Amino acid sequence: MPNILEIGKIKSPFNDLKNMPIQPIAAKDIIAKCIIDEQYIDGLKDLDGFSHIYLIYKFHKASRTELTVVPFMDTEMRGVFATRSPLRPSHIGISIVELLSKHGNILTIRGCDILDGTPIIDIKPYIAKFDLQENTTSGWMKATIDEISNKCSDERFIED
Repeated sequence: MPNILEIGKIKSPFNDLKNMPIQPIAAKDIIAKCIIDEQYIDGLKDLDGFSHIYLIYKFHKASRTELTVVPFMDTEMRGVFATRSPLRPSHIGISIVELLSKHGNILTIRGCDILDGTPIIDIKPYIAKFDLQENTTSGWMKATIDEISNKCSDERFIED
């Protein structure tokens, strides 16, 4: 399988993996920019009509893989695929963020929980008619919105 291409980088206020918000809901007021490589600018056409986008990115600071982890909102070991841990085999992350504006190759977003310099590997529009799911369950995750909003990252997923 060929390497996944990097199409741009995140420019965010987070320069350290410690004390970052752990999900976009906890970063609801954080403004950041997606700097897309010029060669992909035509791919941004018509994106500005969407209120939210999926950012798919590479956890570029993760080098180890763990098949079981203790996630931020829990105290038990869980299978990595039942978590949002960066220590997954492909080191890929996803966030739904609000798209504030598009100017040339720069997207301004709100709700950024992503480390500065993170490589973006894809962007997809959030479309409620496709993506909104009703009657869902969240498995082991029982934290409230307030608990999630007040939780910051710690050293558990930082590389040695």
